[in-house]
Amino acid sequence: MENNSQAGILRIFISSTDQFRQTPLYEFIVLQAKKEGIAGATVFKGMLGFGASSVIHSNKFWEVSDKVPTVIELIDKEDKILSFYERMRPQLEAMKYGCLVTFDKTSVLLYKSGQKKMFEV
Repeated sequence: MENNSQAGILRIFISSTDQFRQTPLYEFIVLQAKKEGIAGATVFKGMLGFGASSVIHSNKFWEVSDKVPTVIELIDKEDKILSFYERMRPQLEAMKYGCLVTFDKTSVLLYKSGQKKMFEV
């Protein structure tokens, strides 16, 4: 991605407990995005929320597992993001529980790689 360019943001709204082949779905999607060279991905865990089922999930309610709303946000060039979504679509459509996927166009003002810290021994 380049500074002062147009990009796309893909947001995938799921639950923190959703799985794909015994792996958290959010982890599977982010690792796939990394393999495919997507510019950036972030996973956000929510405190409270509900979806199409209208069931409220919160970190305040006691459950065996930490079932909270989770959003995976990916950013890159529009065509690359939409192509990635098409490859992830079968996994998302096969989910037992619901999800929501959105796409927005955005402007990249600054995209700068940081320096990796090297530790001296």
